[in-house]
Amino acid sequence: MQTEKVATHITNWLKNYAKTSKVNGFVIGISGGIDSAVTSALCAKTGLDTLCVEMPIHQDSKQVSRAKTHIEQLKNQFPNVSDVCIELTKSFDSLQNTLPISDNIQKYNLSLANTRARLRMTTLYYLAGIHGYLVVGTGNKIEDFGVGFFTKYGDGGVDISPIADLLKSEVYALGKILNVSESIINAAPTDGLFGDSRTDEDQLGASYNELEWAMNAYLQNKTPNDFDGRKAEVLNIYTRLHHANLHKINPIPVCKIPQEFK
Repeated sequence: MQTEKVATHITNWLKNYAKTSKVNGFVIGISGGIDSAVTSALCAKTGLDTLCVEMPIHQDSKQVSRAKTHIEQLKNQFPNVSDVCIELTKSFDSLQNTLPISDNIQKYNLSLANTRARLRMTTLYYLAGIHGYLVVGTGNKIEDFGVGFFTKYGDGGVDISPIADLLKSEVYALGKILNVSESIINAAPTDGLFGDSRTDEDQLGASYNELEWAMNAYLQNKTPNDFDGRKAEVLNIYTRLHHANLHKINPIPVCKIPQEFK
């Protein structure tokens, strides 16, 4: 990948889209992970207003620290960057206490995790509304179009997705030329939605490097039967997750009414 050219292309794309849309800038949630770090840096490079938002909900202190450090670095480098921290723990706890508890603990915990993401999406759109900004997505190609590893109408609820055509390894490559801190580059990817130390790999059952390989194999119409050992296992994981999450990856189905019924 021609990393410098890709960074410039995305920056210009962001700037042109914002000007065409007649908005004032961008708002983006900062998690302390590589995807939001790279995306916010690209937004900052446009010269347009870039609002970085921390939205902790029972957040791991290391994630909070990485996010704060990244935001400070951006603010020191780009005068168009501002930030706000909106503590959502009390709001989340209040909402959780009003919701019925399910006997299925696994589904209950997953629903609560997705509720965190949706509460953050609501917050970002509130800020976008009062400032006239676009909500910027941070999903990469594996997450958004491969295994569907995002929350529908949570972190998947955005106006634009500048890095969604980049594999995770390509996002890391951009991070290096954008001077993203080593603490973020070296941190194990996590969605931070469960309030514990579980990583994306813990949840997915495979690393992003493995999933990139599997996505390529899948697009070549390979099946797990074409491989042995770990490769067969990883391709099986990818295929299962891809099919299970097509309801997130594909556009919302619309029931078309036959013309003769109208």
